[in-house]
This record gives sequence, C-alpha cells and structure tokens, in this order.
Amino acid sequence: MAEADGNGGLNRWSLKGMTALVTGGTKGLGHAVVEEFAELGATVYTCSRNEAEFNKCIHEWEIKGYKVFGSVCDASSRAEREKLMSNVSSLFNGKLNILINNVGTNVVKATEEYNEEDFSFLMATNFESAYHLSQLAHPLLKASKAGSIVFMSSVCGVVSVTGGSIYGATKGAMNQLAKNLACEWAKDNIRTNSVAPWFIRTPLADTVLSNKEYLEEVYSRTPLRRLGDPMEVSSLVAFLCLPASSYITGQIICVDGGMSVNGFYPRHD
Repeated sequence: MAEADGNGGLNRWSLKGMTALVTGGTKGLGHAVVEEFAELGATVYTCSRNEAEFNKCIHEWEIKGYKVFGSVCDASSRAEREKLMSNVSSLFNGKLNILINNVGTNVVKATEEYNEEDFSFLMATNFESAYHLSQLAHPLLKASKAGSIVFMSSVCGVVSVTGGSIYGATKGAMNQLAKNLACEWAKDNIRTNSVAPWFIRTPLADTVLSNKEYLEEVYSRTPLRRLGDPMEVSSLVAFLCLPASSYITGQIICVDGGMSVNGFYPRHD
C-alpha cells in the first residue's frame, strides 16, 4: 500500500506509474473506469467478450493517447480468467496495483421462475469470476506493495430491489467478500472496497428503463430524482485506488442519489 503523503503533494491525486486491470472495460461503467484511470496516468489492461467491440475501443483509446492494452476474454470461464491474468502478469512484469472486478450481468425474473442454468450463469459471471480473479491477482497485487481491489457491486446487494434475487445475492456476496479480503489481505498491503451503484445510464440499464412506468418508479425511490452518469461512478472507483484514499478499506459505498437511505416508500412532490 502506498504510504500517505504527509506533504500533501499532488501525487496523492495521480495514478501515474500505476498498473490496472479492469474487466469488461469496453462499455458502460467499465469503459468509464478505463478512461478515468488513463486520464489519471495509469497503464490499463482490459478485456471484453466481444472482439469487434474490443478492437473498436482499443483503436479509439490509441487515438486519444491512452496507455490501454487488453485481450478478448469471457470472464465467466475459469480457463480464460487464468489466461487473462497470465497476460496481465507478463505485460506488467508480475506486478499489479489495481484490480477492478467490473464484469456483471442480470436475468430479471421472479424467484420461482429461475432455473438451474440461470443460477449457474449469474453466479459464475457476477461472483465466481470476481472471486477467482481476486485469487489470481493476489500475488501480483502483493508484489506491487500498493494493491487495491474494487468490486463493482450494486445497491441490489444492500437493499431490496425488484431486479432479480440471484443478481442481488451475487452483489451481496461481493460486498461481504470485500470486507473479508480487506482484513485478510491488509498484511499484504492490499486494500479492498466495494462500490454499489443504483441505476446508471448504461446499455445494461437502458433495456429495463425503456419501460416508462418502471423509470418513474426508479425516480420515486431516488431523492435526487435522476439517473446516475457512468463518470459519477468511475470517479469514486478512481478515488478508492488513489494514494489519497490509502486509509480506506473494507467499505461498501453506494453511488445512488440517496436511494439506499430513502426507505421503501416513493417520494411524492
């Protein structure tokens, strides 16, 4: 873990010289995090299941002058996760400062309608991938002597949301894992935190929010009465990886416009 800068130097607010792995970095929150890190000076490795989408993003980042590398990877596959971490280790000489477990998906159904395939798919994609990648990254993060893991969770893992019970369970498990690893790996100078957004304007959310009645319900549960922007999440993720946050670990921080503290009753204006 980077030592706190007692002189208040600007390096406390920079990721220059640091390395990061951001899973699922070609769209939505992952894309915003990749660009935030690159702007702050980090060298970033990312991945995506979609090769065409991946190649398009890499090209755009090259034009912007960002130091972003990556590969095609299905994070739900154990073998591909191992290959991904091998690539990261090779590129960064066996050291890694930051791991962002961002990959995630959802299947919205009533609990009684889920089947075995749904359960296995969501657990493997959302939770097992994050757990295994953290295991694989541990020696690299430890070797950097300034390691930070951020889990991209959800308010669905904190409060009840009509977004699917399995999804909520995977995010709740992710939050608990952040607490456990924060204590277990503190001796290795690795900090671990969880970021829990509410509805953010991303492709995954757009499919649900196209329903105007549901969108109004979302607004009614949100004191700020609006959706979040990906950059409002990526800025927090970046902060949790900066030297400036070197005494913060084991936390679950909601980025939700006040939703998680608003109870279960709609606000009427």
